Amino acid sequence: MFEPAPPARGGPREPTTSLHGIVDPAAARRGFALVRLEPAPDLADLVERHWVVRWDLPPGESFTQTVVPHPVGNVVAEQAGYAAHGIPPGLFARTLIGSGAVVGTKLRPGALRVLLGSDDALRPGAHVPASSFLGPTADSAARAAVAAALAGREAEAVAGLEPLLRARAAAVRTPRRARDLERVQAVMAALVSGRLGPGATVRDLADLVGTSPRSLQRLFAASVGVSPKWVLRRHRVHVAADLLAGDPAQDLAALATAVGYYDQAHLGTDFVRVTGSTPAAYARRCAASRAALAEAVGA
Repeated sequence: MFEPAPPARGGPREPTTSLHGIVDPAAARRGFALVRLEPAPDLADLVERHWVVRWDLPPGESFTQTVVPHPVGNVVAEQAGYAAHGIPPGLFARTLIGSGAVVGTKLRPGALRVLLGSDDALRPGAHVPASSFLGPTADSAARAAVAAALAGREAEAVAGLEPLLRARAAAVRTPRRARDLERVQAVMAALVSGRLGPGATVRDLADLVGTSPRSLQRLFAASVGVSPKWVLRRHRVHVAADLLAGDPAQDLAALATAVGYYDQAHLGTDFVRVTGSTPAAYARRCAASRAALAEAVGA
C-alpha cells in the first residue's frame, strides 16, 4: 500500500494544477495583466502559487474573463473583501471595469478542507470570509495587499498575506491530514505532469497510490469535494482548450485522441459541458482573438 513519507514542507513540490484554464488567453492578454508568484517554501504543501491580476480599462469599457476552474480552492483579496472560494459549480466569470487589482492564493488540491477545518470547503461555490479562519487582522492585511498590487508591488502584496496562512497552517496541520493531502497531490501531480498518459482511468489513479478506485473516490470526496472521474474530465478539457488556443486550426479528431478521448464526439460532449462551447466554436473565437492581439501589437 502507498504510505507516503511527506517531503519536508520546505522541499521541492511538483505542480498539482496546470497553468491551463483561462478561456481565450489571447483576449485575456488585452484585458488584464496576470503575475504568478511562488509561495514561501514552508507553505508549499498547501499553496500551489499566488497570483495577482491588475487591470486599467478606458472609461466606459468592460472586459469579461471566463475561467474553467481547477479542483482547488482560492483565497482571494480584493477591494470588496477577503474570502476563501471553493470549486465553482460551473465556469467562473468576472467582469472588469475601470481599474483595480486582485491578490489570490491558489491552494493545492485538498488544502482548503485543511485550512477551513470543516466540510464548508467542499460545497460547490463555497464562499467563506477569510477572517473566520485567518483571524481578525485578515481584512486589513487584504486591503494592504490590494493597495500594493495596485502600485505594481506584487511580491509585497503576497508577502503581507503569507503570515496569516502560515499561522493557520501551523494550527491545523496533523499527520493524518498530511497523509491524505500527499495521496491526493501525488495523483494530481502525476496527471498534470503527463506521467499517466492522456488515456488514464480512475483505476490508474488508484493504482498510483496503492488503493482501490472506491477508496480513492472516498478520499477525493472527503478532501477535495469532487470525484477522480471529474478530475480526469476537467484535466482533458483544460489541455484541449489550451491546445486549441495555441493552434486554432488543428484537426479536432486528432486533438481528441491526443487528450485521451476515444473519438471527437466524446471530446465535444465534455467540452460543451465544461465550457459551454463546442471545440470548433472555441477555436474560431481563439483565432479571432489572436488576430486582434496581433493587430494591436503591430499598431
